[in-house]
Amino acid sequence: MQQRPRPASIAEGRLTVEDHLENILRGVGPLTAYDQPLVESLGLPLHEGFVSEIDLPRFDNASMDGYAVRADDVAGATKDSPVVLPVVGEIAAGSAKPFAISGGTAVKIMTGAPIPRGADAVVPYEATDRGNNRVSITEPADVGACIRRQGTDVKTGDEVLAGGTVLGPREIGLLASLGAPRVRARPRPRVVVLSTGSELREPGTHLDYDSIFDGNSYMLAAAIRSAGAICYRVGAVDDNPKTFRRVLSDQLVRADLVVTSGGISKGDHDVVKETLSALGTVDFVEVAMQPGKPQGFGKVFDEQTPIITLPGNSVSAYVSFEVFVLPAIRRMMGRTPYRRPMVHAVLAQDVESRPGVRQYLRGVFEVTHRGAKVTPLEGTGSHLVGALAQANALIIVGEDQTALNMGDTVRTLVLDRPF
Repeated sequence: MQQRPRPASIAEGRLTVEDHLENILRGVGPLTAYDQPLVESLGLPLHEGFVSEIDLPRFDNASMDGYAVRADDVAGATKDSPVVLPVVGEIAAGSAKPFAISGGTAVKIMTGAPIPRGADAVVPYEATDRGNNRVSITEPADVGACIRRQGTDVKTGDEVLAGGTVLGPREIGLLASLGAPRVRARPRPRVVVLSTGSELREPGTHLDYDSIFDGNSYMLAAAIRSAGAICYRVGAVDDNPKTFRRVLSDQLVRADLVVTSGGISKGDHDVVKETLSALGTVDFVEVAMQPGKPQGFGKVFDEQTPIITLPGNSVSAYVSFEVFVLPAIRRMMGRTPYRRPMVHAVLAQDVESRPGVRQYLRGVFEVTHRGAKVTPLEGTGSHLVGALAQANALIIVGEDQTALNMGDTVRTLVLDRPF
């Protein structure tokens, strides 16, 4: 494999963002596909192409309410000289009764009902007097008028959806119309979220003078669900290695992936790093990015469940989710591309950055009559969750860049946009 260039300013011993992401993507794989209920497959990619076993429409049917006739019988009809035909029956959609007409007769027919044998056109109600026993027809009808022909939409044997197609409401509607109650797709990954810290409390409970509410596990759980995965939010675990190990072990029965926040830096109470380092199967590294320098990835216990460990500061955790966890989830689901596409936007004000790290700045992205622009938000602290909530984009400043000027074109991740 060709070695990717490494920015010169990155300190020795630090990984690039791409290096750490590649390690994660190599360590997780697409989940095994199986047949799933149709509505539950919303947002999942088809594992293989879907071939229709029926025609759509299944039979010639009326596209309007009116009268089924032979076109020759009404060829001379006008308002001044209408053609009058006896009405020999009525066909409603779903009546399940085959019907035939002979020349010189008409049958009342409803939208979606099968065209009776012998008829080759439908005269809509608007061109008749809507008679029940006899109908007066005031306009001619061409052969095939107001008839939806069998197989004009989908033919038996057509591949209607290619493998990899992400199923949305329209695709699900098509599959249901073709009679498919289930569809083969990779399942949604089951992701367990743990946040660590003896200072963390559940929202709605009492705070001690030195405690804080656990926002991270809620933020990450919401982000995981937004990515299309199933999330089990365990909440906060205190800084006790035995407790953390027990909780983690208990959760693996329902986890395809574990995501933690906090406890991976260089402090005395970094419980995640202390506990998982002893296993020898999780690597804790420094990545040349800001926020989000401390990161970890590996597999745990006999289940060899992948675990991605994120920093504890809220902005660091969110940016790390976008850069590392979201691609992993999409890979497990079989969705491509793994990474959120970057767009280019014009920078609305000057920014500065220190060399050696890839900076992810919070910003507000908008499209104006002059094109796309992005405005950085004040403050770069990794604890500023209020500013994070105002942002809808991350501005990327490269490792070897120390300043960008207003009017420069910058790489931007537009958050919350489907891809």
